Amino acid sequence: MRRGSPGHPVRLDRLFRQESGRAVATLIRLLGDFDLAEEAVQDAWLVAVERWPAEGIPRNPGAWITTTARNRAIDRIRRARVLETKLAELEALTTEEGEVPDDRLRLMFTCCHPALAAEARVALTLRTLGGLSVPEVARAFLVAEPAMAKRLVRAKRKIADAGIAYRVPEDEELPHRLPSVLAAVYLIFNEGYAATAGDALVRRELCDEAIRLGRLLVELMPGRGEPRGLLALMLLHHARRDARVDADGRLVLLADQDRSLWHMDEVHEGRAYAAAAADDEYGIQAAIAAEHVAEVTDWARIAELYGALEPSPVIDLNRAVAVAMAEGPERGLALIDTIEGLDAYHLLHAARADLLRRLGRAGDSRAAYERALALATNPVEREFLEGRLRDA
Repeated sequence: MRRGSPGHPVRLDRLFRQESGRAVATLIRLLGDFDLAEEAVQDAWLVAVERWPAEGIPRNPGAWITTTARNRAIDRIRRARVLETKLAELEALTTEEGEVPDDRLRLMFTCCHPALAAEARVALTLRTLGGLSVPEVARAFLVAEPAMAKRLVRAKRKIADAGIAYRVPEDEELPHRLPSVLAAVYLIFNEGYAATAGDALVRRELCDEAIRLGRLLVELMPGRGEPRGLLALMLLHHARRDARVDADGRLVLLADQDRSLWHMDEVHEGRAYAAAAADDEYGIQAAIAAEHVAEVTDWARIAELYGALEPSPVIDLNRAVAVAMAEGPERGLALIDTIEGLDAYHLLHAARADLLRRLGRAGDSRAAYERALALATNPVEREFLEGRLRDA
């Protein structure tokens, strides 16, 4: 097996996030045991961290991890002297070609079984498929880390106790699980699009994986418009990835982005899917994303589209920003100041600070930027806010 250059800690971390979900999904299919699969993959990564910096990264790190995790799972099973039938299945797993293409999709529908609470379905999917840590999943749901850890344990126990099958459901079962599956894919994409942790604004491997899963859902359910809307939304956002930061890694706002860096093939594909999408939340958000990549942004139309979505504090904030762009900062600020439940959300304070700046209220703007900076966790966003605060 040919090997790449010696492993660098940052690259190893990126590879772990990229490959762990695939390895866990494959082992869960074979073992039917979330905990054993996760423990075996963790064991494999400990071996990788020890060996790869000196020996170099394997040509196919995913296959290496899956094979090593398989061996660790076999060791654990042998030590427990149980699950003899699982041993035979694991022994048959090959390194290069043993991955079943839709393992992650199977696991996603397993995690999104209606027997689980709605939030638990999405949280478990993010943890096992998205490669998100427990703290990152907790932040996605705005809950405390210990509470999320308990929720994940209960969800896995429920799957085991109820004997929930590891498979893509029959056609008549799909609509009941689809909303949770779509929500999970979108949250995986969101964590990649605006990472809550790490040194980069974008975790591209998460965006790519969410789009891959979105394509599988479109293929699986060709008669449904909801997956097309979600895929359109992700493609239209991801098409701008190379323009969202400059050469020095600094955040670039949409209005200032170099459009020559946009991936126009994805823009065109996203628009095509948006035109065939359902008139649901993903279809409407895809229409908003399509407006953002138009030659001239129609902010009044964007505000109208946000008004058609189910109200929520974040939707209300986005609508307020669009209204500010269409009707002026005073009108947008008045709407923002009516929003409740987002005091711990840094983007609310950042948006409010910008509108106050535009209204000439420097002192209030500085205070709002300081509040946004205190809440922001991504270093790229923090650097941007620090610059705005210096200029306020």
